[in-house]
Amino acid sequence: MASEAALSYGDSFREFVNSFRDESGELKYKARLQRMVNFGMRSLVVEFGDLYRYDVGLAEALTQKPALVLREFGEELNRLVGKKGRYKVRVVGLYEVTKIRNVRSEHVGKLVEIEGIVTRMHPHKSKILRALFRHDKCGGEFEWPPEEEEIGERVERPTTCPLCGEAGGRFTLLRERSQLIDWQKIAVQERPEDIPGGQMPRSISVHLTEDLVDSVRPGDRVSITGIVRLYDEDMKSPYQDLYIEAVGSRVSERALEEVVITREDEEKIIELAKDPWAKEKIIASIAPGIYGHWNLKEAIALLLFGGVPKVLRDESRIRGDIHVLFLGDPGVAKSQLLQAAARIAPRAVFTTGKGSTAAGLTAAVVRDSKTGEFFLEAGALVLADGGVAVIDEIDKMDPKDRVAIHEAMEQQQVSISKAGIVARLSARTSVLAAGNPKLGLYDPKRSFVDNVNLPPTILSRFDLIFVVRDTISVRRDQQLVRHILGVHAEPEKLKPEIDTELLRKYVIYARRYVRPRLTPAASKLIEEFFVEMRSTALQHQQDGQSPIPITARQLESLVRLAEAHARMVLRDEVTEEDASAAIRLMTEYLSSVGLDVESGVVDMSTIMTGASFSERKIMGEVLDLIRKRGEDKCVKLEEIVEEMGKKNVERRKVEEAVKKLNREGLIYDRGKDCYTAVG
Repeated sequence: MASEAALSYGDSFREFVNSFRDESGELKYKARLQRMVNFGMRSLVVEFGDLYRYDVGLAEALTQKPALVLREFGEELNRLVGKKGRYKVRVVGLYEVTKIRNVRSEHVGKLVEIEGIVTRMHPHKSKILRALFRHDKCGGEFEWPPEEEEIGERVERPTTCPLCGEAGGRFTLLRERSQLIDWQKIAVQERPEDIPGGQMPRSISVHLTEDLVDSVRPGDRVSITGIVRLYDEDMKSPYQDLYIEAVGSRVSERALEEVVITREDEEKIIELAKDPWAKEKIIASIAPGIYGHWNLKEAIALLLFGGVPKVLRDESRIRGDIHVLFLGDPGVAKSQLLQAAARIAPRAVFTTGKGSTAAGLTAAVVRDSKTGEFFLEAGALVLADGGVAVIDEIDKMDPKDRVAIHEAMEQQQVSISKAGIVARLSARTSVLAAGNPKLGLYDPKRSFVDNVNLPPTILSRFDLIFVVRDTISVRRDQQLVRHILGVHAEPEKLKPEIDTELLRKYVIYARRYVRPRLTPAASKLIEEFFVEMRSTALQHQQDGQSPIPITARQLESLVRLAEAHARMVLRDEVTEEDASAAIRLMTEYLSSVGLDVESGVVDMSTIMTGASFSERKIMGEVLDLIRKRGEDKCVKLEEIVEEMGKKNVERRKVEEAVKKLNREGLIYDRGKDCYTAVG
């Protein structure tokens, strides 16, 4: 081993590259150096742990004097390759990760590593690394500043010509012939799980250069290794802002890969999966302080584990994430369940309908107040990429803002095109939402769509929707009271079946390593259920139209639910048991949410279009009646009610049909409740 005292940093680095061997005996960095040259890469990535094992003194010098050590490393690397000024040494994987909120003045000039989420990204620019000046008096050209200095935020013009020694004359900056590098500024924010309770998330600016430019996107979870610097924009002010000059970065390409699962954790997880009551224990561990709601907790468990995403040969993607909506009366613990899911989920972003805008949920293009330039800022769904986005009180959102989540829920991405910035960000997240009925309490005499203040375009994207009602039952109320009083009397005795930390790692392990496939038996069971449900619609067919009890969207939801059920016990195959559990939940969803209260049949077109089969039939007859009178004549509401009354249609249903037709622009009111068809 070469010591720091015996060799320069450059010499020590050359010895390290030429002699360091990995566990297999391969010359690790010599091979990397060869690949770097062969594939036209511009940097050699050095893992700090390898450098520390090779020479402790050299590794410590790198953390304390990173600018000097890395400059000598870079010079030696270019000598090894045989080209000057082109190649850089990148360092990743420091032993100690510094929290963003703990970056202090003591770290200035030192090498640190931070972890967080990229929330802002500015367009890349060209930065002058070394300026080329021409002195008008002598005509000489020279680089500035001198070798040992660097250009800061401003290019300071020289006062004396280093060639002729004269102070007078004009110094012209030759921009295009100066030494330029690519440069970009991003903002890295603390991860949601790292933020102390009740605290605001902290962020820090990071400057990327050369091949690090555009290596990350908003929403990416990154580990940045870099040198802590001071902005020198205002030298007169005693207050200086900190930023990090990145010398290495790593992106968590795969969801949840940053969580370490030890051998001991893995043994506990596999042992738990072998328990015949494993599924029940997992479900019971979700919000144990909440009495009942077993189906809701099971839906949350399935959402946490998720289905298996598929990428087809034409590169189209089928989502595996499961979306769940709870709609119900106040005081039935919907928000508590959402909070419990956010605590267990390895990645979770919690937001509420009133406190969310379209930009806050997806992404925004924002103007920098100092420079006037536009930059991209990620929203909640992008930050929750690979995890769960929890939206409470979704019915309180502004309708204009609510439209923004359509693409994220189905296509798993967020597209934005504003102020010349066109971007597509990943939003591979499960959405768990809750809301209250339109009239405060759920009215079972009204259809689901009439009870909820959400458009069909959003409702149809949820895999499971549960109506949670506050019903009165003496026996259940007694059990509820005893459970709540017991929790308040002895809260310390309330323990989940599975520890929260172990359950979180269990979910990560399942999502990371288990990819169950449908067996023929499970496929047959799902097929029979789907075909049977569709065939029941033929019994209620009228005039060539029939209700739609289930659609292809629910079929894909069944597959996702069955896969998630298999993942709960780390099974590589989806069995009949898993398919049956998925069908049971789907049946409850269809029978409660898709039920047409007028005809008593299951009709999913209520969710898909906002109107049931019977309502659409009445709307069609009313529209035909108005059209028969011609475009130049209008039909009084009373005439419509009278004509439809001959077909035994109630006045209330006729008035609702007229309102919907008018709202959808198929008819318009010419005044005094007199209507004319459009087109």
